Amino acid sequence: MNILTINDFKKSYNTHLIVQIDRLEIESGIHWFRGVNGSGKSTFFKSVAGLLPFEGQITLEDKFDIRKNAVDYRLRVNYAEAEPLYPDYLTGKDLIKFIADAKKSPKGQTEKLIEALQIGDFVANQVGTYSSGMLKKLSLVLAFLGNPSIIMLDEPLITIDVQAVANMYSLINEYRQIGVTFLLSSHQDFRFDELNITKTYLVKDKTITLG
Repeated sequence: MNILTINDFKKSYNTHLIVQIDRLEIESGIHWFRGVNGSGKSTFFKSVAGLLPFEGQITLEDKFDIRKNAVDYRLRVNYAEAEPLYPDYLTGKDLIKFIADAKKSPKGQTEKLIEALQIGDFVANQVGTYSSGMLKKLSLVLAFLGNPSIIMLDEPLITIDVQAVANMYSLINEYRQIGVTFLLSSHQDFRFDELNITKTYLVKDKTITLG
């Protein structure tokens, strides 16, 4: 069974084509989408996350259509932006509670993730006081909440320190053991010795191919 099936996908801004895919089948695993900045990686991820309108069809686990089964689909697809932005007046705790409730997070999960990504020292502060690294760590916590089938991390290595990268890799491997699929995008190389990459995809020339 494919974890994600994409048919006749097309995303444009006005008349400017960004990404077009005839068919793409993604199996369970850890997948790296590589491509230069501006190649369409973030646009593709946001479309799969249900944040952008697009032409075509996206189906999760051969049964949840992004449009026909929107609630069930979004409960199972998590996404962390490359450069996250949140309302300045909210605290990290506010955002975590909101997403945890929406994603039906298991009891004790939020505390575990706060500890794992080491955001306890600032999670009670307003987001407007956060550095870019703090925002990134918060976005990663939010991406792991609930019981997702897929977690998409857009440029997960930027702005975070070496220890945070190691902690993120540990979480990815932990979640992978219970069957969660990961889509990771980056314009830079991952340390493959830390992650068992299933397939690599190339985002180039307005489409996505195995690369």
